[in-house]
Amino acid sequence: MTPVVGVDGCPGGWIAVIWSNTLEHRLVGSFAEIIALDAAVAAVDMPIGFPEMSGRAVENEVRPKLGRRQSSLFSVPSRAAVMCDDYREACAVNLQNSDPPRKIAKQCFHLFPKMREIDRLMTPALQKRVFESHPELAFWTMNGGQPLSLPKKIRGTPFPDGLEQRRDLLRGTGFPLHALPASSYRRSDVAADDLLDACACAWVARRIQNDEAQRFPADPPRDARGLRMEINA
Repeated sequence: MTPVVGVDGCPGGWIAVIWSNTLEHRLVGSFAEIIALDAAVAAVDMPIGFPEMSGRAVENEVRPKLGRRQSSLFSVPSRAAVMCDDYREACAVNLQNSDPPRKIAKQCFHLFPKMREIDRLMTPALQKRVFESHPELAFWTMNGGQPLSLPKKIRGTPFPDGLEQRRDLLRGTGFPLHALPASSYRRSDVAADDLLDACACAWVARRIQNDEAQRFPADPPRDARGLRMEINA
């Protein structure tokens, strides 16, 4: 089976779930290491492509589908704001590049280094095998196009019932979750939901490889660098 990889950003770097004839996971320090993996398709839970004006068509299309889980899909700031290292500066720049004017959530700002890291590496040609995905949209797809009833976190703490609901959905698709090796990462590097989200992205990567995935929007716009702004599930 040709390897595919699902990737989620985490405090320790990037957690990758590699799915071939076996299932393995790996914590790496840079996204360049993800690109270098021998994988036909990589699906990553991180924005690819930044708008000149804050907000992307894909989030506007997908967010209503997620019901109570839609807060997991944040509005992507303007490219100019993402390039700012200072939070107040980023908010000021985004206010000038959004209609209506909006600042940036702190949670989103903390992802800027990883967003910039991907942006430095991505090219339109690389998007033939590196795709943006989103775990909650993947689970929505597994759940027959219905929002999940339980959150995976409550007040920033993993919620066991919500995590188990997502594991059940993965198992129901035939994803070999039972074959995933036990992890011994520090919680400060990789949380339980980080590894689970990477599994969901690996499932999406396999669907992309098999021409089964759905692209949102169907005809995605491109950013100033020619990158498609889309989410695959």
